Amino acid sequence: MLNLLDLAPADAEKVLREFAVAHGHQAYRGSQVVPHLWTRPVGSFAEMTDLPAAFRELLARHFVLPRLELVTQQASTDGTRKFLFRMADGQAIETVAIPDDDRMTFCISSQAGCALQCAFCATGAMGFLRNLDVHEIAGQVRELALLDPPVKATNIVFMGMGEPLMNWKAVEHVLTILNDPKGFGIGARHITVSTVGWLPGIEALARRKEQFRLALSIHAPTDALRQTLMPVNTKFPLADVIHAAARFDRRVTFEYVMLGGVNDRNEHADQLAQLARECKAFVNLIPLHPGGAMGFTPTPPEAIAKFARRIRTLGVEVAIRKSRGMDIAAACGQLRVERLRRGAPAGTQHDRQVDVA
Repeated sequence: MLNLLDLAPADAEKVLREFAVAHGHQAYRGSQVVPHLWTRPVGSFAEMTDLPAAFRELLARHFVLPRLELVTQQASTDGTRKFLFRMADGQAIETVAIPDDDRMTFCISSQAGCALQCAFCATGAMGFLRNLDVHEIAGQVRELALLDPPVKATNIVFMGMGEPLMNWKAVEHVLTILNDPKGFGIGARHITVSTVGWLPGIEALARRKEQFRLALSIHAPTDALRQTLMPVNTKFPLADVIHAAARFDRRVTFEYVMLGGVNDRNEHADQLAQLARECKAFVNLIPLHPGGAMGFTPTPPEAIAKFARRIRTLGVEVAIRKSRGMDIAAACGQLRVERLRRGAPAGTQHDRQVDVA
């Protein structure tokens, strides 16, 4: 049976219209199904009550709408909610929903585990299992919309478990589903893809006509230091990543986790500011979450503020990300490890709200 949730909205509508006609129904009946896939999602064909019962039964015999099983969720006193979903093969992924006034940002995962082994990331230390399929990535957004009451995203960040640009084949289709008015209808400028600097993926993202945002996980301003923290730097050196960012014709953000005594000195601020000027990047300083520190020490808040001020005096826009969900298992993979105690956990970085320093 065909999985409709792996298709782009236009493709799903074409298939459904042709299916309706082939089975003696008007083509518009196929179009009536499409809003129930993403825009106004339902859990099953039986719930599409604006369609004739016979047509719903016919759909159920030929198509599937796979669900992600909600294993558990946690809610923080600051409103942040973390969800653990189990997929059909038993692997689990984490999704985080972060409210901020009239915005609701979802941090979604694109892989089960991660192969990149960044030194400060618990998810990377747990290894890589597999890429997620289209319906498993977009399904994180869909499942939260199916909750009672529903939780609907205004912003999406691919900053959960995995390197999204190493799963470009699926992520590209998910971007379409997220942005398409017949999908989730989220504006391209409200969708950010985060990468360690996977150059083929950056080039592929740049070829999209939509104004999707790019976030680069820099975390060290020199090759020598970055090599010790991020093995991917061997394949894609910092200079090449910065060059790709400079050619990206949309706004670029640098993600920079503050590691006490490692990458938080004055010279690091100066070097980071120089890199940011080269590609007109905005700098996001991220306090290290103590729950997923991997042996590193968080830079003290006052030192982060000083680091930010130094960058700003060098002419670069900078912000300090506010940690959210500190009272729940909000660091990479914590919830997965606590609840399942097996396999490679699916991690999400802790927060998405930005405060200007």
